[in-house]
This record gives sequence, structure tokens and C-alpha cells, in this order.
Amino acid sequence: MDTEVTEVVERKTPLYDTHVKYKGKIVPFAGYLLPVQYDTGVIGEHMAVRTRCGLFDVSHMGEIICKGKDALKNLNMLLTNDYTVMAEGQARYSPMCNEEGGVVDDLIVYKVRDDCYFIVVNASNKDKDYAWMKAHQSGDVVFEDISDRVAQLALQGPKAMDVLKKVAKEEEIPDKYYTCRFDCMIGDVRCIISKTGYTGEDGVEIYMAPEDAPGMWELLMDNGREEGLIPCGLGARDTLRLEASMPLYGHEMDDSISPKEAGLGIFVKMDKEDFIGKKALEEKGPLTRKRVGLKVTGRGIIREHQPVYIGDRQIGMTTSGTHCPYLGYPAAMALVDIGYKEPGTAVEVEVRGRRVAAEVVKLPFYKR
Repeated sequence: MDTEVTEVVERKTPLYDTHVKYKGKIVPFAGYLLPVQYDTGVIGEHMAVRTRCGLFDVSHMGEIICKGKDALKNLNMLLTNDYTVMAEGQARYSPMCNEEGGVVDDLIVYKVRDDCYFIVVNASNKDKDYAWMKAHQSGDVVFEDISDRVAQLALQGPKAMDVLKKVAKEEEIPDKYYTCRFDCMIGDVRCIISKTGYTGEDGVEIYMAPEDAPGMWELLMDNGREEGLIPCGLGARDTLRLEASMPLYGHEMDDSISPKEAGLGIFVKMDKEDFIGKKALEEKGPLTRKRVGLKVTGRGIIREHQPVYIGDRQIGMTTSGTHCPYLGYPAAMALVDIGYKEPGTAVEVEVRGRRVAAEVVKLPFYKR
């Protein structure tokens, strides 16, 4: 009997050869081959971003254009946040819900002009998100997946803007958080510069044509030497976002966790006329569980999917956890029963058959 073996082909970003040159340790992630770390190591990269600056390849992220006379109407129906009053060049974060009020994905929308929006989605959800948008579109609107035509770099850290000012005109650099400038030049590369990031630090995300990415990487690295700029991988990206308490799809939220449970209620505009999932969120009533921070007070490191206890009663489950290099202690995020969300609540987390003491703390763990 013949058995068919389906080979999983991992894709390469335009910077694959650059990562090899810089001695990146390559691993498969979200269908791509990406560096998990470089010679400096995860902790060194993490500390560089907190104290100086780091450069990340995030070209695996997905980009979708939404355009047409009914573009705004479609965004407001698809997303829980409200996009009605928005300036050109402004960015706005939002969860995107299913009919049951769970999260399909979380994403960022940039307004290009009244009838055109640039949407950035999570790498592992790109195809799912695009299909969801297409399945729920209405009226005069076109959704176009342009991910293969876009590369993305993230320059992050307290010295990031000093590096950027060496290679870009000051008037082309966005000054406010969650704004961007379209049609900018860095060196001789045309790009979008966005004052956003996933590290809890100052910095930008830069979008450009794939063929321009290797040159952009080298330009930034060359100009960032004095500021201590180093290349950073997926490992530091994850420890930085956790330390800054930024939720990650598939961990703090998924198709069965509502944005309100994930602590994203501020991005859910229930006074909007309608959006997919609104009725379900109304019918759910008051929250019964909530995302919280846990600081380890005992010995051990908490990871994801570990049960949280008070005495014999399981009150929840961790969603992400690691040692926080800059803060110097292990921490985790967890989804717990609403009665135990108050800071100071003592809990235990079961780690490989033994209990590790922790306490509920206010999020974020780290704030710049």
C-alpha cells in the first residue's frame, strides 16, 4: 500500500541569506524559516532592545489592502474597534471576532485615504484572516493580499530613533505613537515608516519591497554601530512582548477567548451600531474570567498551558510564561476565574507535577 508523504515546505523571507551571514540560528516558524537568535543569545538581544536597540526581520507578517467606496463600512463590521474618525497616516489596533465573540485574530489598520486601508495581520493567521474578510465583505470593496510584495523590519529600543535619524529625513519620521508616513525614503529605498512595535519600547516598523530588504538591513546595521544596534531573533521578540504584557494570538486569545476576557475591552466599541460578534458579546453578560499577570514568588519558571490553583481548586490556566530578563524574575499571563483577578492574590501553578508559588500582579509587568 502506497502512503503519500506530504512534505512541509518552509518559506524563506527576503532576508534569509542575511540571517545566515549574521550567524542566525534558523528555525521553522509560521511557515517560514526565521532566526530564533544570533550569537549574542536571547537574553543579550532582549537587553539590547531594552537599553540600546535591536533589529528584527518580521517579513513573515501578513499585509492586506482594503479599498473601495465601502471600505470603512466593511472594516467597522469586521472589527470591534471603531474606524469612523481617523486621520490619514493614523494606525489603530483591533481584535476581529467570530459570530460567537471569540477572536479570529488581532491586527493593525493604517488609513491611507478615505477609500483605502493597509492592514497588518499575524503571520500564522494570514490565509485564515484573508479568507474571513473575503467571506464577509459587502458592497463596493476589494480585499487584496499583498504579503508577497512586502518585507518588514522592526527597529526597536531607546536608541532606535537616533539610528533612524541618520538615514531618513526628520520630517518623514512619524512623531506620534501609532502613526505612520507613507512614501518615505530611507537611503534610496522607498518605504512606509510606522511608529509601532511589539517590544514595549520606542521604535519603528519599516515596510518596503522584498528586493530592498537586504540593503535596508545593512544600511541600518552600518548606521547603528555607535548606538549598539544588534540583530535580534524570535526568542527575544517573545520575551520582550511578554515582559511588556502584549497579548499573542493563540495564547492570550483565540477563537474561544473573547477580546474582553483577554483584557482588550478598550478596543471593543459596544456603542457601534454593529460588528461581527457584538450580539454574542452582549449575550455573554458579565465576564466570568480575565487575563491577569502572575509574578513567580517561589522557585521555578512558569510556561504556557499550566494549571493555576488556589488550594485544591483550579482557577485558570497560564497562556504565556518565561523568565523576564530585564525585570529579573519569571512571570506569566493567565486566564483565571474573575473572582481571583485582584493584584496580591496568592496562587500556585503546577509545573511538571509540582506547585510553584506566584501572585497576581497588575499588567503590564514592564512599562517604558
